[in-house]
Amino acid sequence: MNYVNKLLEALGESVALEPDQWSVEHQYVSGLKKWVANIVPSELLVKSVKNAIESVVTLCECTTFYKNFPDIIEAPNYGDKWGVRANYIEINNRAIAEMHKNLTRNGILSSIKIIPAIPPSAKSWANCVILSQIFPNIYGDGYNKPSNEENSIYGIKLGLGYSQNIINFEIADKISPDEQFRAFNDIAHFHGLKTGFRTVISADQIKVCAPYKDDITFDWNNPEHVELFIKEHVDLINTGFEAIFIDSAKHIGGYDMANYTGVGALPEYEQMQYILHEIRLRSGKTTLSFVGEKSTGDFKRYEKLGLTSGTAFIEPDNYDEVKHWSINMKYEQEYTPGIEVSNDNDEGGRSYEQRLNRINNSLFAYEYPSDKLPSFMQMEDLFPLRYDTNTHQLMMTNPSFSLDGTPFSHWENLFAKDDGREYNRKVAELFVHAQNL
Repeated sequence: MNYVNKLLEALGESVALEPDQWSVEHQYVSGLKKWVANIVPSELLVKSVKNAIESVVTLCECTTFYKNFPDIIEAPNYGDKWGVRANYIEINNRAIAEMHKNLTRNGILSSIKIIPAIPPSAKSWANCVILSQIFPNIYGDGYNKPSNEENSIYGIKLGLGYSQNIINFEIADKISPDEQFRAFNDIAHFHGLKTGFRTVISADQIKVCAPYKDDITFDWNNPEHVELFIKEHVDLINTGFEAIFIDSAKHIGGYDMANYTGVGALPEYEQMQYILHEIRLRSGKTTLSFVGEKSTGDFKRYEKLGLTSGTAFIEPDNYDEVKHWSINMKYEQEYTPGIEVSNDNDEGGRSYEQRLNRINNSLFAYEYPSDKLPSFMQMEDLFPLRYDTNTHQLMMTNPSFSLDGTPFSHWENLFAKDDGREYNRKVAELFVHAQNL
């Protein structure tokens, strides 16, 4: 089934596509790779979903324009072990959702609109978009609140489907939530991106829910809860995602608990091995990448756990150190540690120059492109946020920056403006030089 056409029809749009001149005027080109840059996100977010699809098709590396979105789309093929070399870019799909007064809606549509501005995968490695929110958050799902009131993405509900922040439930009778994710994944894949999502494993940050029943706290010792966790994640993988970013993965099995900042029990080591194995087995996908937060220290421990890569081991500001570890890990094909431009706990204050230097080291610090280490970036590393917020605040809270209660005003005020545009241009220039390596 053509899920993109189904989405267009559900939104009342024609499936006939036309070339997008704005995208041509703003495109950055590296060989056959194209994306839009020197922009601020609001320029894309105020457009229609159809225009976003036309932009993606206009930027295609193919030589002909598709007047209708193709029926069959495959994820970019970088082999089964693509995750050990990828650039992971987390997009906070809740923060860019539509803010209608105190309501938060349609984050998946905003995620589609931002795709044209994300550099597609390079010749030698994949770029993978990670969505911050999929499941309902425990407190205040579907609503924005002032920036001093908690509304954390890190607390999730299982058993109730997907977040009111993300899915367009107004058209769910025409295109189901699962099909909306399928449409997002098809569009991202067409643009040359891998896709994934964030999940949490701290028991007290997960509620098991069912209609007309009281929520109960997740229990790793309850086989029914474990089965629900596996099923929910397999269902998502079956919509086209190929990566899962696992919050607090370093501490699985009670490892380095002195530095654990989550809330509640974690799965045992062998239990998590089983869970990851079952997700791979039941989805039937050999290409899955499991990324562990702060998976540093004992690399073999994470490899045997079933992880593909982990964050925050290598000093990201030091080109020579990144290159040293790239050479040192060049023959590792099952698990590699990566470098962070920034993570979900980033509280801002880092200069544009430092961010650009870290992106440079992520893309170029190696002897051969085939030896590149994975990297981890946040939305802010491509599209700088306004000065008085930061990545972590937008994970912990869900403020609207709209001045008049409309989505358009929120999008215009969420991100930095002139300096953000100039920074985005400089990021694009770095990717231009990396795409054909």
